[in-house]
Amino acid sequence: MAALGSMLARESQASQTDTPQPHFPGTAKTVIHLCMAGGPSHVESLDPKPELDKINDQPFPASMTDGQQLAQLQGSKLVARGSFCKFKKWGQSGLEISELFPNIGSVADDLCIIRSMHTEQINHDPAHAFMNTGSIQKGRPSMGSWFLYGLGAETDSLPGFIVFTSQGRHGAQPVSARQWKAGFLPSRFQGVQFQSRGDAVHYVRPPGGITDTTQRATIEAVNAFNQDLLADRGDSEIATRISQYEMAFRMQTSVPELADMSDETQETLNLYGVTKPGDGSFASNCLMARRLAERGVRFIQLYHRAWDHHSNLEVGMKDSAKAVDQASAALIQDLKRRGMLDDTLVIWGGEFGRTPMKQGSGRDHHINAFSLWMAGGGIKGGISYGNSDELGYRYLKDGEETHVRDLHATMLHTCGLDHMKLSAKYQGLDVRLTGVEPARVLKPILKNA
Repeated sequence: MAALGSMLARESQASQTDTPQPHFPGTAKTVIHLCMAGGPSHVESLDPKPELDKINDQPFPASMTDGQQLAQLQGSKLVARGSFCKFKKWGQSGLEISELFPNIGSVADDLCIIRSMHTEQINHDPAHAFMNTGSIQKGRPSMGSWFLYGLGAETDSLPGFIVFTSQGRHGAQPVSARQWKAGFLPSRFQGVQFQSRGDAVHYVRPPGGITDTTQRATIEAVNAFNQDLLADRGDSEIATRISQYEMAFRMQTSVPELADMSDETQETLNLYGVTKPGDGSFASNCLMARRLAERGVRFIQLYHRAWDHHSNLEVGMKDSAKAVDQASAALIQDLKRRGMLDDTLVIWGGEFGRTPMKQGSGRDHHINAFSLWMAGGGIKGGISYGNSDELGYRYLKDGEETHVRDLHATMLHTCGLDHMKLSAKYQGLDVRLTGVEPARVLKPILKNA
């Protein structure tokens, strides 16, 4: 009777939680977003600007900045700041990447660097919100929630959208948990933050004296009450509550198995630069991301809070680059050798860039041009897309400018989702991740465009 009750509960639950199917065959089934929180400098990472280097310490051209929105530099005397590091051509493709990132450079032929990114929000929290939700309005669903809503989950033993955070020694900015919330979508689509240090999930093991049989019986009893309440009120959040009780029970087995990295070879640990699994490092989180992708988790975000370099740019950039370079490249290499890169989309970048002008010993926030890279999931490797101007101040109007909405549309497309069709009713409107303003899929970067 208990087994039958559990089965009927799941059937009822499924009828309440049906999600849309892909609109067309996609090339990616999993997304891993390596979020460099704080905004890494594009002119010290992915976008070489020799002309900027030539005018280092000279007045920055006023013709570029007049009437433009700046952050803390507004009203200040603007002085050009060239890059303190060298760029190098990497791989057969010859992609230019800073020497601060030699490991990422070693996988250049798998990368597509977008150098024409631009956004609308110049401060961290709203810029994160815009990158994650396509809006600065609180209460909008995150992109991970939209992907889970559009595709459903591939696993019922782990959440379909999981988030990890890590922190560098310089330039750490807080990241609000609302960046991975489901907004007005049912809460079963929200991201779940796992702990980077120690147990991935607190209290995942049952307390002493509580057997699986006892706990199962308790869950069945609670869910029976919730089923009656669901039948009476038809509230989708009650269905979410039922599913979360079931998920929590299954996670008592799946999470300890996930976190136990004793099955990883020493060679794999060395590849990522992991000295101690679960030590809170970005490297450990990257290895965990691959393990989550293997287990069918749909959307994985790793925030590394280390890039807000208003001062001590040279020290901060070197330290932050060292913390993420090896593991970011290792993730690409590991996915590729396991045959997973073709259907896993990896994205690396921040919420905005940094100014090509000085701010003391650092750089200020910058929204008119920044860079990120994508790999796998049907994205062409060994190419760059779009450009910023010769000083790295603004994207060029050559038809290759890339708004955050364009990035979202392209990400959805790789997963078989049409950004114009993926919508949810909210306050009488059909709301989309890409909003109501124009957005385009970046077809030149797709293998099968």
